[in-house]
Amino acid sequence: MSSKCIRDTVNKVKAKYQESDPYRLAAAMHIIVKKLPLGTDPNCCKGFCMRECRKTCIVINCDLPEIIQQIILIHEIGHALLHQKPLQIKCFHDFELFDGVSQCEYEANCFAADYLLEDEDVLEMLNADMSFFQAAAELKVPPELLDFKFRMMKRSGVQIVDSPITSNSDFLKDIPTSGIIENY
Repeated sequence: MSSKCIRDTVNKVKAKYQESDPYRLAAAMHIIVKKLPLGTDPNCCKGFCMRECRKTCIVINCDLPEIIQQIILIHEIGHALLHQKPLQIKCFHDFELFDGVSQCEYEANCFAADYLLEDEDVLEMLNADMSFFQAAAELKVPPELLDFKFRMMKRSGVQIVDSPITSNSDFLKDIPTSGIIENY
């Protein structure tokens, strides 16, 4: 799937629902969201999405910090919108698809980054002479998510510096599962 297609999907969802909060967006889309304790072990499941009988359900690990839960939720909403046919076959979750090269995970990360971060906000941070990592902290997102936003902006023609990191599709599997995340 092209970055243009992902960006078009983001724009359509934003225009239709006019909702920036992932939980309210899921409710507006009639997506069932369940928060379950799935552990704090580094290899624990962070979340997954499944579709059965025309109902979409997303499960989020409530043991994660709230800001990470929101990122996982919008990532899973990306799966629900971008990968409807595979969802009917099996659910997406980090045990199966966080392999570093999964195209579906890459696309869901691009969707999450483009949905959560406005181009103007990213450019404002960079024009304020903030470093990439300072901008990520100010935007309250992991640097890896900002890297995905940079990719989306570049592919849409925005003149922007290169990201100092190159994130893998599986970056969410390594997100801290306990303690306070000071930079987010």
